[in-house]
Amino acid sequence: MKLLLIVAVVLAIRLPFLNQAVQGDDVYYLAEAEHAQIEPLHPTHFKLVYLGNLSDMRGHSHPPMNAWILGGLLAVFGDIREAPFHAAYILFSLLAAVAMWSLAKRFSPNPLWATLLFLAVPAFVINGNSFETDLPFLAFWMSSVALFVSGRRIASAVTMGLAALTAYQAIFLTPILWLYLWLFDRKRRAAWLIALTPVLTVVAYQIFERASTGAVPAAVLTGYFKQYGFQNFDAKLRSALGLTIHACWLIFPALLPAAAILAWRDRHDRRVMFLAGWIALFFAGALAVFFAGSARYLLPMAAPVALLASSLRKRWLAIGVEVQMAVALALATVNYQHWAAYRPFAASLPAKDHRIWINADWGLRYYLEAEGGLPLQRNQSVRPGDIVVTAELGYPIEFTTGGGKLAPLAQMEVRPNLPLRLIGLNSRSGYSNVDHGFLPFDISNQPVDRVRAEEIVKREPTREDLPMNAPEAQEQIVSGVYAREDGNAWRWTSGRAVILLKKPEKPKPLRVSLYIHDNAPARKVTVLLDGIQVAQQQYPGPGRYVLQSAPVTGSVVTIVADKTFSVPGDSRELGLILSEVGF
Repeated sequence: MKLLLIVAVVLAIRLPFLNQAVQGDDVYYLAEAEHAQIEPLHPTHFKLVYLGNLSDMRGHSHPPMNAWILGGLLAVFGDIREAPFHAAYILFSLLAAVAMWSLAKRFSPNPLWATLLFLAVPAFVINGNSFETDLPFLAFWMSSVALFVSGRRIASAVTMGLAALTAYQAIFLTPILWLYLWLFDRKRRAAWLIALTPVLTVVAYQIFERASTGAVPAAVLTGYFKQYGFQNFDAKLRSALGLTIHACWLIFPALLPAAAILAWRDRHDRRVMFLAGWIALFFAGALAVFFAGSARYLLPMAAPVALLASSLRKRWLAIGVEVQMAVALALATVNYQHWAAYRPFAASLPAKDHRIWINADWGLRYYLEAEGGLPLQRNQSVRPGDIVVTAELGYPIEFTTGGGKLAPLAQMEVRPNLPLRLIGLNSRSGYSNVDHGFLPFDISNQPVDRVRAEEIVKREPTREDLPMNAPEAQEQIVSGVYAREDGNAWRWTSGRAVILLKKPEKPKPLRVSLYIHDNAPARKVTVLLDGIQVAQQQYPGPGRYVLQSAPVTGSVVTIVADKTFSVPGDSRELGLILSEVGF
């Protein structure tokens, strides 16, 4: 009967959210699922725009198991359908809950309350409604521990392999299970080898990918870590602080002091030693590898925390479960309303009559791509007649309007009904990423996001002379000129830059102020006006130069560098540094 109650609780927190919109990083896993229809063994063997850069998905931070699961659902249903997919993913919540029940019967004096504490963890309630790896990984992780400690070692090896193909942090299972063997069953030599399954699986996957696709996923991932600075000291420090705060909210925080006291009192009990060691080993690993400090990263640590806390009086446990579950469901509701807002907005745009560019990420990107939209890349030039959809929350990038101007078409403010925030504009919540703050969640009525759709309409250039920091620069740059960096008055160009200028009434000299960087191989610069060469110069080396033509008149200026280069961590093709161009 108690197990049936646990199943009922899981269904009660999942069924109301069956129609949860695509959210967060779902878009990347769904893209992998789509590619799995083409290359079933290599769902990450393709390129995708990430933060404006074309990126190799073999460098994705997770192995392909979740992509295979979603790919299988896509093959069955023929299309991505939120409700059936979420219904299928309930299986992972049930699997994690049953495994927790099995562990609770072994390690807790109150198995039912331990399991209910686990089910009330906010990250379990909230992130169990996504298509990300969190719940599949948690299900395989919990099953691995439950099977291993019950003596079913071969079955545990299977689930450990599945966990390792879902998330790299599955390797933390090895020291945790070794600790269990040392405390309870150290003479079982074969079990020590079986506990190595996650490590061996990760290594085998890297070898397989290297042999079949030519790249080691871990090496590609390391390159992106360097490119985006995910592993620099500041990011790691912020992540460590965020994870520490989230660890205090795995169960209702008021229960923690008493639970810690009881654990210290029973510190010589081997069960307490194992659970405390599980917490310490996983948390140390989390501090070492994670960089965003998200609450969901700690889900594999929720079970031992709940098991230790379940030694408290049942009345206190009941209060803790009730309060934590109420908070978690309220936050899940806010999360549901946030992502659901993007679906009707994307569907309302005139996609059949215009090309749509997506200047956003996450759920909005998915729904716009479903309408035929394309993600913007850095230095993307859009044309009059195109529509650009920008979300302030979704890491928008700069783009040029190809000589046109932006005209408002539609806009929306995303504001959930409840005054709680997991993420949002001006939010202090670090629930998903500590870049936004360090609170486990925020209390606010501020909008989560602002979305606008703007059409590019044709506009004649207004300036004959265009400094690169002029307000009109974005409207008169057509292509090949990158965004300003850190407020500088100059911009990098690619090998070919195109700029519109107001046509002078009388011929005037056309002047280009440029700088050849010390690392730039460019030496010959050519300037064309309306497609006709008007100036060209060979330079001896790096330095500041002004290239000037005879008096001319025209509108479209093209600046060509004979050679370009790139720097590590920057995918741009770099030619010259441009500070001003004009008559």
